[in-house]
Amino acid sequence: MALTSEQQDELAAELRRFGTDLNLTEDQKVKLRTALTEARIRVAEYLKANPKASRAEVISKVAANREAIRQRLVDFLSPEQLTKWDATVTKAKDFLGQKLVA
Repeated sequence: MALTSEQQDELAAELRRFGTDLNLTEDQKVKLRTALTEARIRVAEYLKANPKASRAEVISKVAANREAIRQRLVDFLSPEQLTKWDATVTKAKDFLGQKLVA
């Protein structure tokens, strides 16, 4: 499931663009970074505990974390920001879904 260096660069650029589009306050940036970091840690812990997990199982775990992040975002993003977040997550799923199939 690892992305190539080029794919990682493309994803990083998209995330920077997205952060700018959301026009996050410094407090929102900290809260979002914390939520994403915690989700990443949960997935890493899952992988460590389940080294033979299938791709489908890992994708399921990531999807569950995405839902938990979304619930946290409701607490600190404006309705407009949340709408933009949802649209971008949909694009990201499409982008990553294409990469996972390859």
